[in-house]
Amino acid sequence: MVFANIEYLFLLLLLIPYVVWYIMKRKKNEAALQVSDTRVYAHAPKSYKYYLLHVPFALRILALTLIIVVLARPQTTDSWQNSEIEGIDIMMAIDVSTSMLAEDLKPNRLEAAKEVAAEFINGRPNDNIGITLFAGESFTQCPLTVDHAVLLNLIKDVKCGLIEDGTAVGMGIANAVTRLKDSKAKSKVIILLTDGTNNRGDISPLTAAEIAKSFGIRVYTIGVGTNGTAPYPYPVGGTVQYVNLPVEIDEKTLTQIAGITEGNYYRATSNSKLKEVYEEIDKLEKTKLNVKQYSKRQEEYRWFALAAFLCILLEVLLRNTVLKKIP
Repeated sequence: MVFANIEYLFLLLLLIPYVVWYIMKRKKNEAALQVSDTRVYAHAPKSYKYYLLHVPFALRILALTLIIVVLARPQTTDSWQNSEIEGIDIMMAIDVSTSMLAEDLKPNRLEAAKEVAAEFINGRPNDNIGITLFAGESFTQCPLTVDHAVLLNLIKDVKCGLIEDGTAVGMGIANAVTRLKDSKAKSKVIILLTDGTNNRGDISPLTAAEIAKSFGIRVYTIGVGTNGTAPYPYPVGGTVQYVNLPVEIDEKTLTQIAGITEGNYYRATSNSKLKEVYEEIDKLEKTKLNVKQYSKRQEEYRWFALAAFLCILLEVLLRNTVLKKIP
């Protein structure tokens, strides 16, 4: 038996002064009928009412006790558990260059990536996950954390224009590596999402991949963008005009990065394809679990409530029938 609101049991302490008050009150009571000598009644048989005299008070105490137990919500549990949960560390490196505003994915590449990334995070509650953003430079939006509520809030704030434009793929990988290199987790992963080719940064993508490999970090690369051309919004005056720009993804380099680190390269040409990519990565990087768990919890307050009601009912009946007092 366990209690969901066990703090209510402290109310039982209030019954102690109530009992003391009752005893003191009984001692101060004066007899309703006074006689000069009671020796004549010394051997008279006692009525059964004499033995029931304190029963109403006892019933009231019992009823109050049961009501407090009901407030504490007694529950029965029948559970056993033998689990070893080992989370992995994941850094999500997301391209926030202005080309991510292209609308071949809906509403655009960046918003689609954010939505799918949020679903991925929600599906991995035991993992340390962080976010690295990169364009012309790179910075950490959120370090590794198991507080996924904070992480999801920070994802909502991700947008293009936060840093200088460009596509520094190597810097994005390197920044993520610095967050993972000292990790004690047995599995360390970077999920890199980009829609272009490396054109900025002091570290080349393949050099960054070699660094990741040296720390035992696996990199999954995702090229996001349709085949051919994609509509890109250009602000003109107070309106927005769309220009079809060619989709240029360096699939060769992204494939090499994945190969060096024993990861995989994926191409996401639509929202559904992007979701399938993250689902595939989720399957490949499953958290190692050894769980044997069974749990059953049931509320048991009903019997205590019924017993309290019967106690109150019996007290009322006694006080108004066989133990009724005449003023």
